[in-house]
Amino acid sequence: MSDLIDTQGFRANVGIVLIRDGGDVFLGGRSDGRGWQFPQGGVQRDETAEQALFRELHEEVGLEPGDVE
Repeated sequence: MSDLIDTQGFRANVGIVLIRDGGDVFLGGRSDGRGWQFPQGGVQRDETAEQALFRELHEEVGLEPGDVE
């Protein structure tokens, strides 16, 4: 599988904002220690944006679709 890249060289991407009922927002620490970011990642050629969102959510923070609403 490869990422979906358009004719101008831009990669389709999803970003995920996780908010708890109390209003807390999740920011993940980067593995290289250079800051913080929302879970995110590229959309692959064979998947929809929603499928990419749930794949990245699981890869980056271990959550399954049933864990969020």
